Amino acid sequence: MTSNPRTGDGSTDGLTGPSGGRSDRPPDQPETEAERRKRRAVFLRELAEARELRERVQPRRTKERRMREAMRMRTFRI
Repeated sequence: MTSNPRTGDGSTDGLTGPSGGRSDRPPDQPETEAERRKRRAVFLRELAEARELRERVQPRRTKERRMREAMRMRTFRI
């Protein structure tokens, strides 16, 4: 079972694109800029969703991670 109904069952059957995405064009044609941006937007949206889920499921770990990240950012500021 998946939390995102748009992603299907998680199987990789039927994927035809060179990067693992579904595509209507033949494999010898390069990906257009618009297709790449659309695929990237979907990826970033799913990544943000995964981060939100992780924060809900493991609040202590994410708080520690945020604190470490903040310390790293303070360390490298000039």
